[in-house]
Amino acid sequence: MGLGGSWDTTPYGTADIEQAEEAVAAALDSGITVFDHADIYRHGKAEAVFGEVLARAPGLRERIVVQTKCGIRLADGDRPGMYDLRGDTIVRRVEESLARLRTDVIDVLLLHRPDPLADPEDVARALMSLHRQGLVRAFGVSNMSAAQIALLQAHLDVPLVADQLEMSLRSRDWLESGVLVNTPQAASVGFPHGTVEHCLAHGIRLQAWGALAQGRFTGRQETAAEHATARRVAALAEAKGTTPETILLWWLQRHPARIAPVVGSARPDRIRACADAARREPDLTHEEWYGLWLSARGTALP
Repeated sequence: MGLGGSWDTTPYGTADIEQAEEAVAAALDSGITVFDHADIYRHGKAEAVFGEVLARAPGLRERIVVQTKCGIRLADGDRPGMYDLRGDTIVRRVEESLARLRTDVIDVLLLHRPDPLADPEDVARALMSLHRQGLVRAFGVSNMSAAQIALLQAHLDVPLVADQLEMSLRSRDWLESGVLVNTPQAASVGFPHGTVEHCLAHGIRLQAWGALAQGRFTGRQETAAEHATARRVAALAEAKGTTPETILLWWLQRHPARIAPVVGSARPDRIRACADAARREPDLTHEEWYGLWLSARGTALP
């Protein structure tokens, strides 16, 4: 999301392309080869500057995985911001993304948000057409529940491969929903119960957006629990010879779902701080993992 300049239609410039090149170089140096986009990020400019990077680096496209999303329409004049998973819209947005990315194929296409008006048969027809044409290799979803995934999958001839959700040591409803069953506190959790388990059972890779918790444990702490957790994260990082950012990502990766964190930053230093999450196995004991959770939680488990 951080590539392409401002969140408006102002054209991007040379400096924006160079910033994208530096971010991509930092990712590759850190062992990161999957690049996550969306058609709406910076009004399409995030995809466009990434396409500029690909055009400047022959052979790079074959070394990486390009993932993008469609399904959100930004407000434009009298038209409100909305979700749009009509089949013809999906096809058109993919064609536009391909042009901006300067590539012939999208490796993974995610449906960005559930559209209450979407007809799953219409969605599936559009996706399968894109697949047959060789324009998209695989499909997934974002911000969808187990029931929504199952409904779409029932109409597809290929398996959904990913569900991207907000998941971090700060955004823990995905975890809390599983342990608050049969407690009064369960009503306070908005995460759709059973989604993590559904993805595990069907081989759908969970991807975590917001994985670094917006810096809440690495310098932007606000609450007492965040300050205490930041100290714990820093101590673990020092003990294990890594960075606090890696500890946060390891906490996600340590889960049996082997959650794939999405590093949303475009800052090279922040990207490089995540390198051990790509290069090393998560080095957290059972007790250390729970210690982080309970510290961030601020209260004991039920």
